[in-house]
Amino acid sequence: MTQSLPQRMYLLGYDTEKNRLDPASATVRGSLLRAAAVADLVLAGLLTDRDGKAERTAAAGLAPEDLFLAKVLEDAPGAKPRRWFAVVDRDWHKAEDIVRDQLATAGTITVGKHRAMGIFPVRDITLADPRQVERLRERVRDVVLSGQDPGAVPIEDAALAMLSVEGDVRTAFSAKENRAHRSALKALAAHVDTVLPELRKAVQYSIAARRSVSG
Repeated sequence: MTQSLPQRMYLLGYDTEKNRLDPASATVRGSLLRAAAVADLVLAGLLTDRDGKAERTAAAGLAPEDLFLAKVLEDAPGAKPRRWFAVVDRDWHKAEDIVRDQLATAGTITVGKHRAMGIFPVRDITLADPRQVERLRERVRDVVLSGQDPGAVPIEDAALAMLSVEGDVRTAFSAKENRAHRSALKALAAHVDTVLPELRKAVQYSIAARRSVSG
């Protein structure tokens, strides 16, 4: 799969049975997409942790071709490290539109519009290939549900699973599954924290900020 981590995070939130995005995680989708972008940048060697803060690396002079990743990288100033939360949370409200437009441009989704009750504008998202999303979902779910050591799976899948759990993305894991697999989730969190330090904490703060306003 050639999509960036934010694009995969977006697709994980699509319900292929109901042909819509997951409503349970809608409020925090922007935070999840920003966090997925940060994970992508760290794994690419463009961001690193310095004393608990996000710092650009020497390789960060080579800006990503992906415009969303490049924008998130710009939000980590080169002059001095910035808190991971600040990088994850900055412009969270713009993230969904940018990632959705990227997927639409690539032909992965199509976007239509209608008005609910003839008043409220609603976007209709349709997948070009639902099987692609179903394969992605099963791979990410397997990180938790198979009982295998998270360290033995690709870190990209582990990061997406962690973000799905933190954001309560019901299309990936149900609340019942989260309760039933607590030990696996604890192992997953420990592994992701080792490879992507401070990311889980940053996205937790960002999610809490979104939900404190909405709820």
